Amino acid sequence: MLAYFFKGMGVSAGLIMAIGSQNAHVLKMGLRREYVLLTVLICIACEALLILSGVAGVGTAIRDNPTLLQLAKWGGALFLLYYGLRSWKAVLHPQALAAQRPAEKINRKQASLTVLAVTLLNPHVYLDTVILLGAIAVQQPGRGPYWFAGGAIANAILWFSALGFGAQLLAPVFANVRAWQYLDAFIGAVMLLMAWNLLALAA
Repeated sequence: MLAYFFKGMGVSAGLIMAIGSQNAHVLKMGLRREYVLLTVLICIACEALLILSGVAGVGTAIRDNPTLLQLAKWGGALFLLYYGLRSWKAVLHPQALAAQRPAEKINRKQASLTVLAVTLLNPHVYLDTVILLGAIAVQQPGRGPYWFAGGAIANAILWFSALGFGAQLLAPVFANVRAWQYLDAFIGAVMLLMAWNLLALAA
């Protein structure tokens, strides 16, 4: 069962760690030391709910339909392949994340609405967590889908906590484009490995 848990962590890590508006926002809030716990908890809660809905809802519908399951395998493999190649492309065109101190503080409500917006208004979050993770999760035998989902959620907890609370330590590192090159190279390798795994299952 631990194999499925760590598989879930690996796939989730490759998807969640890519540079995006949500990660940039968490990092900025961490650098500002402003509502860090609130921001991290909202991100984790949203990620967990989306992952579980994918496994329980969309994932089940796909598992019970052989045609949809086959399409999910091929579609998931192609999507992972795209992610992997996109990450490796980013190695050649790296970018750094920077956060500047705001002119004025925001209140708790503004902080909550902002993190919800950058999380839930991003269409990729639904494709990544609900569709892709759900489709991959239900392909695991037995109770594998639940362990897979648990691994994906555990990764979200670790990643957002590290990004938010470790921002002060990470800031000098990720201000350097070289650090993002290494990270993108790792993400690309994970995604391509998972694409190969799905293609093997679909063949």
